[in-house]
Amino acid sequence: MSQTPQVALLAALAEHRIPYLRVDHPAVYTCEEAAELVPPIEGAETKNLFLRDDKRSRYFLVSLPAEKSADLKALAGVLGVKRLTMASAEDLADHLGVAPGSVTPLAAFNDQQGRVEIKLDAELASQQRLLCHPLVNTATLSITVPDLTRFLDLYGHALEVVEVPARMSTPA
Repeated sequence: MSQTPQVALLAALAEHRIPYLRVDHPAVYTCEEAAELVPPIEGAETKNLFLRDDKRSRYFLVSLPAEKSADLKALAGVLGVKRLTMASAEDLADHLGVAPGSVTPLAAFNDQQGRVEIKLDAELASQQRLLCHPLVNTATLSITVPDLTRFLDLYGHALEVVEVPARMSTPA
């Protein structure tokens, strides 16, 4: 019987001696649910967006602070594409092997063809630890930014730090 993707990911972290803290919890699909249901654990809460360009030739996993809303039009310029949209659940499964609600930079582990570019908001890059799902939304790992960077490098992905433009809120 083969390992589940989550077990394979955790085994890879152990193999490469990448330490993490872990908490299990009920399934969470939004940052609001995570804030309510995930037990306290050290690390910056993240929001992860799986995006594609208008030609479906470039895919991006963008991690930003949980409370930040990205301005996708401005972010497209930062990433050097004409337009960005949310990628489909099918693209997410095909490229990263995860379901909606489980998007995580650790999913680059499943992207053996290197089709997805991993971007980290500069505000998160300055944090000591980040919170990431281990390919499922029923657990959360706390991992240091240097360890996450090293893990992604081991699996052929450079973690690029970018300034994710914030969407301006409109007055009510």
